[in-house]
Amino acid sequence: MSKRSKIILIVIAVLFVAALIWFGKKNQKSIVEYETETPFKTTIVKKTVATGKVTPLEEIEIKPQITGIIDKIMLLEGSKVNKGDLIATVRVVPNEQSLISAKGRVDNIKLNLDNSEITYNRSKNLFDKGVISRQEFENVELSFNQAKQDLKNAQNDYMIIKRGSAGSGGSANTNIIAQMSGTILEIPVKEGDQVIQSNNFNAGTTIASIADMSKMIFEGKVDESEVGKLKNGSDIEVSIGAIEGKKFPAKLNFIAPKGTEEGGAVQFKIKADVSLSDDYFIRAGYSANADIVLEKRDSVLSIKEALLKFDKKTEEPYVEVQKEDGTFEKRTLKLGTSDGVNVEVLEGVKITDKIKIWNKASKDDEKKEN
Repeated sequence: MSKRSKIILIVIAVLFVAALIWFGKKNQKSIVEYETETPFKTTIVKKTVATGKVTPLEEIEIKPQITGIIDKIMLLEGSKVNKGDLIATVRVVPNEQSLISAKGRVDNIKLNLDNSEITYNRSKNLFDKGVISRQEFENVELSFNQAKQDLKNAQNDYMIIKRGSAGSGGSANTNIIAQMSGTILEIPVKEGDQVIQSNNFNAGTTIASIADMSKMIFEGKVDESEVGKLKNGSDIEVSIGAIEGKKFPAKLNFIAPKGTEEGGAVQFKIKADVSLSDDYFIRAGYSANADIVLEKRDSVLSIKEALLKFDKKTEEPYVEVQKEDGTFEKRTLKLGTSDGVNVEVLEGVKITDKIKIWNKASKDDEKKEN
């Protein structure tokens, strides 16, 4: 055999061995190792978050008792007031037609009064002489007294139209008085603005709004899927956006009996009394979130939700538990409450079981699931 032929045979042999090694490695199955975890006992709390705001429990709007123009504003927004404090004064600008009409009524009643007085004096002289009876004289006297009272009423009406009030209480209607103690939240008018009194056809102009800032409530909304789990008197925690790192305790006291549709979902209004801290000043209208406990399970057997898999056909949850020989068997579970991280296990595993920690999805895992 020539030297060249030997070289060719050696090259072929080397290539053959290399091919055998390559095919052997390709067909060899990789061994996948899994870590395990055991179930544990913990407290699982299922919560929901309601978005809303904090508002005063007691808030009123002050409206004028007469139409006019704001003459002077005594206080500023944010001022503390006591019941009866003067907030502003209103200057009456009378309607000319009404003023003339009221003045005409006064003049007419004066004429009637003058005539009644003449009749009264004449009847008195006749009664003193015994010409007329007492009953006739008393009827004339009654008409005279009624005429005097009519004149007084007409004059009061005239002064109310002209000045806004009558008699010694001339400032009663033109003075805007605080109707409760608290803080002035807003004064939406300024000096010179025209204001309208409240009546059956008009709500009237708001001159000031006052609230007791020591009593605040949380107002928010929850979804219809969660409202059925809420109970009056439940303890909740309120987080205020403007105050970081502080949660205020509150007690749920109102759940709306009727919901409103918003964005395709039905929302129900809730209210809760907030316990304030003297270290913080809470302003009306702060946006806030309320953490509401829907369900709480103490010291229950649990596993991490990351250990769960779901059967593609039955959609039942399951895990794989390690057997004594190191292999894993499938266990279907019955689950309870979940907080998004841990889930309660009612049936399927024991606290001593070793549960597979799933690695990143591999082709073998996908075949098992199918």
